[in-house]
Amino acid sequence: MTNQTTPEIFSPIATIEDLAKLVDYSLMDTLNCDPDAKENGADHLPRQVFTGHYVPVNPTPIKDPEYIAHSKNLFRELGLAEAMAQSDDFVRIFSGDISQVPDPMRKVGWACGYALSIFGREYYQQCPFQTGNGYGDGRAVSVLEAVIGGQRWEMQLKGGGRTPYCRGADGRAVLRSSIREFLAQEHMQALGVPTSRSLSLYVSKTEQVKRPWYQAGSRSKDPDVLMLEPVAISTRVASSFIRVGQIELFSRRARKMEHPKAMEELEKIVLHLIVRDYGDVIDQTLTTPEKVVLLAGEFRSRLTSLIANWIRVGYCQGNFNSDNCAAGGFTLDYGPFGFCDEFNPHFQPWTGGGEHFSFMNQPEAAERNFHAFWTALRPLVTAHPDLLLQLDEIRSGFSAMMEAQMEQMWAAKMGTGIFYSTLFRELEALMEQTSVDYTIFFRELSSLPNDIESLKKSFYQGVNSLMGSASQTESDALNNRWSEWFTKWKAVINSNNTSLTNVKVAVSQSHEALSRQMKLVNPKYSLREWFVVPAYQQAASRRYELIRELQAVMTEPYAEQSEVVEEKYYHLKPSEFYELGGVSHLSCSS
Repeated sequence: MTNQTTPEIFSPIATIEDLAKLVDYSLMDTLNCDPDAKENGADHLPRQVFTGHYVPVNPTPIKDPEYIAHSKNLFRELGLAEAMAQSDDFVRIFSGDISQVPDPMRKVGWACGYALSIFGREYYQQCPFQTGNGYGDGRAVSVLEAVIGGQRWEMQLKGGGRTPYCRGADGRAVLRSSIREFLAQEHMQALGVPTSRSLSLYVSKTEQVKRPWYQAGSRSKDPDVLMLEPVAISTRVASSFIRVGQIELFSRRARKMEHPKAMEELEKIVLHLIVRDYGDVIDQTLTTPEKVVLLAGEFRSRLTSLIANWIRVGYCQGNFNSDNCAAGGFTLDYGPFGFCDEFNPHFQPWTGGGEHFSFMNQPEAAERNFHAFWTALRPLVTAHPDLLLQLDEIRSGFSAMMEAQMEQMWAAKMGTGIFYSTLFRELEALMEQTSVDYTIFFRELSSLPNDIESLKKSFYQGVNSLMGSASQTESDALNNRWSEWFTKWKAVINSNNTSLTNVKVAVSQSHEALSRQMKLVNPKYSLREWFVVPAYQQAASRRYELIRELQAVMTEPYAEQSEVVEEKYYHLKPSEFYELGGVSHLSCSS
């Protein structure tokens, strides 16, 4: 769940000293520190962490930081003065140097370990020690928690340098991936999809690292060149960054009785999650087993709603492992993600992702993650048969709740009020066969056209093999099927409007109201990869105007913007971008 605050209810924050008055390090103050950690945070080499919920770590500042962007919306919500984003002390802290922060801010950050499950299967070999004790925040370092306007916020540097979980890597994020994540979080928040938030983005003017990527014009599936790229730090913000994989880690240790405090540490991290992300809906006076059952139900509700929202806006996570699944029920870890252009149930932006994490398989992937979460919680309830039964019933009911959320979402996108299975299945088949642009099609449908002509501006006729090279007979047959579907859909819409006329609401007025409602569900603008690529290419030459332009457009995704914006950002994907490495597909985040 994203934090929603009202800036007017708290005092403006104009300086770092003002922010320092609001800090509250709940994770470090209430959970267990790794007993082998160094108090000064000088802990940047890979090692096993056997116990404890976190490791104190000093972030590694990027050299010669330069401002690129900040989230004006989040600054406004937090009551942060706009000028702070480019002030020396703010830039210093959020580019990785916390050595000079004022009291009571702390001069050390923290990183956390977690376990990994891929599509419900437990893995250990991604840990360099083959034990699961070396996997976690490899380049993400949290630097503060603050309570602002009654909401708790954790601020985390992505690309903040090595931690004990870095697995031998450099702990850096490159400018390219940092821009993608910064814009995606801004866009998803504006779309109304629960997400971690973007705070700020800084790049080093001098520091670079090598990353595998794609040569210009490459059609290779995998990166085919080693590129020297600028390093950057983006700060992401959330109520917490506790992952399903984090709960799994402590549950696995408890299950195998790896150390005397294993069960205690599992209970403490679960209770901490409840306070951080579910404190407003779970009574803190209940027993732990009672809280756990309520937690499972609330997380199931949030997760199923989240996935339906992802599909509503055309988003594919790409790598929805349990460690990329926020236990608070919001979108986390924008690495190999993508927004689909043409509708394809098997759309998968990441070359290493496979169909199990593809666009329309995300409900199944979510269920596998929920299964991992449920499995991790069970040790806390096993001594209470009645509560264990309730917990197991919540697990078994996931599929039905997911289906209900999806049907409600499709009904809203189609404007039919209730879900018509046959009507949707026919549309799904037509969208795939015709290769329609997912965003443009539903936006045009939201205008309640009189025929299918306006919908055709979403058809990739020049790219799709059937429409591009089909015989006239085949094209006519497909056109007729579209017309038949449209007639059925229009009949449903008109039937709903007829019921409204019984209470003396004019059909034209009800159509207008329905169109407005559908346009609040179906965005006009989507953060397509071929928009982002020129932005980060220009940014490599220290030209940031396109990033800020995209930020402005993509934070108003439902609005009818200027003709210039529409001409630039509301059209089909050009054919030259098809099968292009780094645009139509990409390797994992870097």
